[in-house]
Amino acid sequence: MKPLSGKVAVVAGATRGAGRGIARMLGESGATVYVTGRSTRGNLSSMGRKETIEETAELVTESGGLGIPLRVDHTVDKDIVALFDKVKKDQDGQLDILVNDVWGGDPLTQWEIPFWEHNLENGLLMQERAVHSHIKTSYYGAPLMVKNKKGLIIEITDGISYDYRGNLFYSLAKISAIHLAQSMAAELKAYDITSVALTPGFLRSEAMLDLFEVTEENWQEGAKKDPHFIASETPFFVGRAAAALASDPNVYEKNGKALSSWELSREYGFKDIDGRQPDWGKYFEENVLNN
Repeated sequence: MKPLSGKVAVVAGATRGAGRGIARMLGESGATVYVTGRSTRGNLSSMGRKETIEETAELVTESGGLGIPLRVDHTVDKDIVALFDKVKKDQDGQLDILVNDVWGGDPLTQWEIPFWEHNLENGLLMQERAVHSHIKTSYYGAPLMVKNKKGLIIEITDGISYDYRGNLFYSLAKISAIHLAQSMAAELKAYDITSVALTPGFLRSEAMLDLFEVTEENWQEGAKKDPHFIASETPFFVGRAAAALASDPNVYEKNGKALSSWELSREYGFKDIDGRQPDWGKYFEENVLNN
């Protein structure tokens, strides 16, 4: 038996990147995964990317689980309500894992300029996409877990601290995810539901591969543009981190914490899909902070 056989998960924002990696690795562990996002075959989102939720769902199934794609805009209440109504109907009210990974902020972030010169509309839209969407999804999804008095909510973020991340609007969005996890942990504690924040390291997503003009087969060439890229990880590394958490019978001990892929890899011993065991925390300390 796979550790997550019989478990039901929703991965919000699973079209690409960390969300896709998490969905696929939950599938690898045997879970049924509802894969949500805005990009479907024949109807791509405004992000302008080619990846779709159907592709992710197929990867989940190919990996050993069951992937179910559902087109959901997580800023729209009726879409979210319809999602959890379907989960409730299909799974007899069971929801074991909820992952909030909706982002959509890359094209909205203007780096290296002060906040008062940043496009205000884009900065506020980033909060709607990456913070409001998480709140709404948990608002409508948590009651299924509360009724069953069990479950795991994972807030995907960038970084484990409250430190400034180079842009006010970006920082606000990513730090908010950490505080959402902490706050939900406090309010869900009485119902035996665990809530944590989880960050990848230097994520080698589809968009980053395109930015560095490399593929997963020759990704090391990207280090010619940025030497730190050599310490990057695939989205499936944080995916295995999420699967390890979901499979841990003692995960409640981590309730309210901000966790990282590299720390959980040290603890649980999992490796990236390419066989490596990247450690962005150690690399950052030795090659960025100390230089």
